[in-house]
Amino acid sequence: MMAVNGMPDHVHIFLSMHPAEPVSVLVQEIKKASSSFIRAEKFTPHRFQWQAGYGAFSYSKSHAQRVVRYVLKQKEHHYKKSFREEYLELLKAFEIEFQTEYLFDFFDVS
Repeated sequence: MMAVNGMPDHVHIFLSMHPAEPVSVLVQEIKKASSSFIRAEKFTPHRFQWQAGYGAFSYSKSHAQRVVRYVLKQKEHHYKKSFREEYLELLKAFEIEFQTEYLFDFFDVS
């Protein structure tokens, strides 16, 4: 684990993982464990659950410190742009084809 930080509508987890480990399995385990923890600790009076989807992006080791700083400064970063804007920029920067109807349900948390 290199950095974790979040906003009311999303969380960033920056980690190093073995290339043979499927990202989907890792995300499933993170969501399962964190959901159980949030429910057990009663952090919210409502039933907590993650959205079905997730986004995963890879970075080279030479960019690790830059990504850590980015993750840790989420609050400052999102004063300038929304999660939706950020996510769409990442999809375009990484040249990932997408259809808007299959993107996350974006929430207005302002």
